[in-house]
Amino acid sequence: MIRTIIALTLAVAVAGGAAASSAPAPTTPRLKELVTVRSEIVRIGDLVEHAGATADIAVFRAPDLGQTGTVAVSRIAEALRPHRLSGLDTRGLTEVVVTRLSRAIAAQEVSERIARAFAGQFGFGDTKNLSVILDRGVRALHVEASATGELAVARMRLEPRSGRFDVTLELPGSAAARHLPLRFTGTVTETVQTATLARSVRSGEIIRASDILMERRRKAEVGGEALGAEQAIGLAAKRPLRGGQAVRPADLMKPQVVQRNETVTILYQVPGVTLTVRGKALEAGSVGDIIGVLNVQSNRPIQGTVVGPGRVTMTAIATAPRVAAAVADARNDPERPRTQ
Repeated sequence: MIRTIIALTLAVAVAGGAAASSAPAPTTPRLKELVTVRSEIVRIGDLVEHAGATADIAVFRAPDLGQTGTVAVSRIAEALRPHRLSGLDTRGLTEVVVTRLSRAIAAQEVSERIARAFAGQFGFGDTKNLSVILDRGVRALHVEASATGELAVARMRLEPRSGRFDVTLELPGSAAARHLPLRFTGTVTETVQTATLARSVRSGEIIRASDILMERRRKAEVGGEALGAEQAIGLAAKRPLRGGQAVRPADLMKPQVVQRNETVTILYQVPGVTLTVRGKALEAGSVGDIIGVLNVQSNRPIQGTVVGPGRVTMTAIATAPRVAAAVADARNDPERPRTQ
């Protein structure tokens, strides 16, 4: 009998424990420390967990879009008192931080939208090549977090010569945007990626890879002559060029490998005969240039093609008789040149 009573007592205890564990968690109203809201009002449910039927009751005005403010717990308690939210757990807080969510429109977004508006119009090219400079600094403009649409152009005007613009934007679906300063003025210019000089170079100096920087410059400054780094490296400056200058094709030339009045080797070639004699360059030249050269052995001026440093070959106008005469001159010269 005693054993039966003990068993029943244990069963009741176990059942009571199971019932306790399955009971709903306490729902005591509890104050939040950090609050975020989307609307212009703060409701009880924004401030208090487990606010129950009072959750949708408005009690405070929210901060401005994108702003953060604080509310003293004493003010919150006073605002909640008429709504009989008893047993509020304030968690020992003295104030609650409230932030109003927003979408921030930065100056970058404004500039990019204006660039897209002008791309392909008024003679401008792609958006990526347009540079927009606003007349005034633009602080972040805050609109409703729900206003996720794209800025639209309400009005635009451009002075093509100067690139001056006057553009008014709008944001469909945003009430806040109607009260924002969305009229912008400034300048739009087209730019190109081009080779510029990292340092000043002298006339005739060869451009090296370390001398070149790729930068964006106004298209009007460069014209249609933008150069890539590989197009400039290895060429020589036709004239002195200053550091920071955009390099144009007209500024460069092939390196001169023969200088005026330089002693050169003249190479004569016809089928079966190759003759080299000494000469004097009458003008400077690069590889491939046709220059005047004096055959110092015959004292005759000829024209030849520069083929390398200090080396010139007779051009196609040099006929076999001329080569024969050159060979004869060479044979009469005490320092006879080599023939093959």
